[in-house]
Amino acid sequence: MSQTPQLELQRFQTAGGAEVFQLPLRLFPGMGSFAPLQGYAYLALVDGDDGPYRVLIDAGSGLGDSNPDLEAGFQAVSMLIGKPIHLPDLTHILITHAHIDHFGGLTYLESRTPAKIGIHELDLRVLTNYEERLTLVARRLGEFLIEAGVPQEQRQNLIGMYQLSKRVFHSVRVDFTFEAIGMHLGPFEMLHTPGHCAGHVVIRLHDILFSGDHVLRNISPHQSPEHLTLSTGLDHYLKSLQRLRAWVDEASSPIRLTLGGHQAPIDDLIGRIDEIERLHRQRLEQTLQRLKQPCTIREVSQALFGEVHGYNVLLALEEAGAHVEYLYQRGLLSVENLQELEASDAPIAVRYRCLPCPD
Repeated sequence: MSQTPQLELQRFQTAGGAEVFQLPLRLFPGMGSFAPLQGYAYLALVDGDDGPYRVLIDAGSGLGDSNPDLEAGFQAVSMLIGKPIHLPDLTHILITHAHIDHFGGLTYLESRTPAKIGIHELDLRVLTNYEERLTLVARRLGEFLIEAGVPQEQRQNLIGMYQLSKRVFHSVRVDFTFEAIGMHLGPFEMLHTPGHCAGHVVIRLHDILFSGDHVLRNISPHQSPEHLTLSTGLDHYLKSLQRLRAWVDEASSPIRLTLGGHQAPIDDLIGRIDEIERLHRQRLEQTLQRLKQPCTIREVSQALFGEVHGYNVLLALEEAGAHVEYLYQRGLLSVENLQELEASDAPIAVRYRCLPCPD
C-alpha cells in the first residue's frame, strides 16, 4: 500500500532578493513503488532592477493530484507573502526538460495563464508534436526491447506501461526556445545539459540553481541509450556533468543551493556531482565484469539491479542499455552473435561480450 506524501511548501530567498517557493506535487497516482510519487515545481518572484518576473519552473505531470497540488501551492504562497498570486499572474513558464512529470501540467495551464512557455530546442517537438513523438519512441522502444532480449509478452506489457500515463497529454504551444533567447531570460541563466533528456537545462537565478533531474540529492538520474533518443545516453550525461562543474566554477558567485525536480535540496553541488560520477564508474565496471561472458542487455540489467517489478523493469533495462552502449562506443565490447544478426532482416536479441584488455 503506497503512502501519501506529506506536502509541505518551502520558501527560499536568493542573494539578489528574489523569492523562490518549492511547490510539492503528487505526480503519478497508482504507480506505487515503481515511480517517484512526489516532485516539485518552483515559483520564482523577481522584483526590483531585475523584475518583475513571475516564473513557474516546471509544471508537474498533469496526472491525479498534480494540478490541484499546483493550485494549492499558489494559495499557500499567497498566504505566506500576504497578497494574492494566481496562475494568470505568471509571466513565464520554463520547462527544464521534456519528461511528462515536468511538462504534463501544461495542458491544464495553457488555458489558465497567458504566461510565455519556454523550453530548449532539442525538446521542442516533444511539446509541439507530442503525438508524433509518442508513436516514434514507442516503435524504437519495441525494437530496443527485442534487441535487449526481453520476451514478447513482457515487451507488450512494458510498452503498454510506457504509453499509459503519456496518453493524457496533447500537443501545446511553445512561445520561445532557450538558445533563441541566448540562454538568458532577465536574471535567469540556462545551461544545456543533455543526457537524462535531449533538451535538459539547468537554470540559475542568482545563487540558486534549479537542476531539474540532472542532479538529484539521493538518486542517480535515470539514463537511457541514445539508440532511443538522440542527445541522450551516458556519454552525453557525463559530459554534461563536467560542463555544469565548469559553469559553476567559472561563475562570479558560487551556487549556494541546488533545487531539484525531486528530493531534498543540495548544499554541496560539486560533491554531489562527484558521487554521481563514482556511481557510474562502478556500474560500468560491474557491466564489464558481467560481460566477460556473452549476455544480453536484459541479463546485464538483472546483474546490476537484481529483481525489479512494474515500471522499474523498463527503467532498469534502459539504464543497463545506456551503460552497455557507452562501453560499446569505446570499443570495449563486441557483438558475440554477429552472424545471427547478419542473417536476420528483423531485430533479434543481441549478445555482447567484453573484449580482452590490450597489453
